[in-house]
Amino acid sequence: MSKAKRLIDILLYISAKKKFTAQEIADDFNISVRTVHRYLLDLSDMGLPIYAEQGRNGGYTVLSSTLLPPILFTEEEAVAIFFAFQSLHYYRDLPFNTEMKSVSQKLYDSLQQEAKKKVDTLQSYIAFWNPKRTIETPLLTDVLEAIINQEQLHIQYESKSGITTKHVQPIGMYAHDGLWYMPALHVPFEKILLFRIDRIHSIEVSDKNPDSTINLQQWLESDYEPQQPIRLYVELTREGVRQCLSEPNLEKAVVRSSDGTGFIEMMIDKGELHFISSLFFRLGQHAIVKEPQELIQLIRKQAHDLLAIYPEQRDI
Repeated sequence: MSKAKRLIDILLYISAKKKFTAQEIADDFNISVRTVHRYLLDLSDMGLPIYAEQGRNGGYTVLSSTLLPPILFTEEEAVAIFFAFQSLHYYRDLPFNTEMKSVSQKLYDSLQQEAKKKVDTLQSYIAFWNPKRTIETPLLTDVLEAIINQEQLHIQYESKSGITTKHVQPIGMYAHDGLWYMPALHVPFEKILLFRIDRIHSIEVSDKNPDSTINLQQWLESDYEPQQPIRLYVELTREGVRQCLSEPNLEKAVVRSSDGTGFIEMMIDKGELHFISSLFFRLGQHAIVKEPQELIQLIRKQAHDLLAIYPEQRDI
């Protein structure tokens, strides 16, 4: 076995064990104690923080370190990592943007020439496209730290009604359509609300709550239960079906007929009517809302407001 391979094996061994003696390594690797000491000096020279304890019960201890031991990747595994990096390429802000660039460069520099060609081809011909947003999300990393630490926050949040202060317990964050979102428990009302992280102006830690009852994965997988349920029924043309199948919130509710048309019948929250009215207004004649009446009135108002901007021109 080569010295380099032996050094890596010992490095992985002592990094996992943390506290050990030279005799233990000698026995496990079937080498002499003198050779063990030489290997440990080599690892120390390479930067591994090893502390020697003298005396009868002495030995060695690997001090806490933020550096990880080297990991060996196959060519296919390395290319797969770059494939994963591609999925994040079009996001303007990422929690570990600088670190990801560093990891990517280190890994690329270590590849053989043939593997580099594969990666170059991958990056030129495959993309997970998201709209390249120009909106900055400066508090993204701070929000992630608060989520990891299970901290409650006072946030200054900008919405249609202006900038308000909210007391929240974040349950996670996720990316969608080039933007970052934070579902969080609105503490005063014990209700989960969804916040766009780029609209958070400031955060202040108020408390820690390690007993959070739900996390992001559970929230995403939970069945949707409207707080103020109201029945939605919409008739769809073929084009309406096609468009609604592209909407994550409506996709599962679309029922298709044999001729390609269809309909939507589902319960929604009354508080979502303003949001959903914009979607069906955009679909025009391809989505005819039958219920609820409140949604019909909202769409009529949007049409009326638009006509007011573009009044009918009369011939002179």
